[in-house]
Amino acid sequence: MALTGASTVQGITQFGQVEWDTRVELAACYRIFDYLGWTELIYNHITLRVPGPEKHFLINPFGLHYSEVTASNLVKIDLDGNPIGDSNYPVNLAGYVIHSAIHQHREDAHCIMHTHTTAGMAVACLEEGLTYDNFMSAFLPDVAYHDFQGVTVDRAEQEDLVNSLGQSNALILRNHGLLSCGPTVAKAFSTLWTLERACQIQLATHSMNKPVLPLPEKAFQRTADLSTIDKDRTYSPEQLVLDWLRREIDKRDPSYAT
Repeated sequence: MALTGASTVQGITQFGQVEWDTRVELAACYRIFDYLGWTELIYNHITLRVPGPEKHFLINPFGLHYSEVTASNLVKIDLDGNPIGDSNYPVNLAGYVIHSAIHQHREDAHCIMHTHTTAGMAVACLEEGLTYDNFMSAFLPDVAYHDFQGVTVDRAEQEDLVNSLGQSNALILRNHGLLSCGPTVAKAFSTLWTLERACQIQLATHSMNKPVLPLPEKAFQRTADLSTIDKDRTYSPEQLVLDWLRREIDKRDPSYAT
């Protein structure tokens, strides 16, 4: 723990308190994804805006697994993909193309998450996409879709990507995977977790080759009504979940905060 404390002081000195706190929060999220099994070798990305007037954001160093990401080795880049400050690592081009487009055009999308889970990719390959016939899908009224155009390394696709997402916070990249965004890490995570679980349940249910019960209309109305209840709460359920997951990571390996 002494090492972590020394690293924190060094990190604050190097990056400032606000950016260091942002780095630690994002690094913890990478470790949470690893804990949940939401990894694809050294690929995929989670990005988070650094507070301030510049639209700079943090992204994972290309070449490291999520279990190796730390607050200090995250790479800060601008909307053109240029590194801000020194870094020993490059940035994956596909990650920059996808995330910078959304960061630039969605002021509320401070955090963006992208995964290649088996369930998410399987549903993304279905012509019908997500079927609204399980508990989790009832919480996802406005999932957007983006047609596959090949590996996302061409900036010409950015406009199409932004148009596909619109004002939704959940996007299924057809034949590709899942994406979520939100004003906070907790909100983006909650959306992605719900979408991932909906895909897992759909994959299991539809594999049984039995008739699937449709959700009644009132189920969607009741989940929609929860947004009104949430406004009256003095706490964030999404943040409570993320805080618990971070405590689990702290028990296993707190090195993300170095």
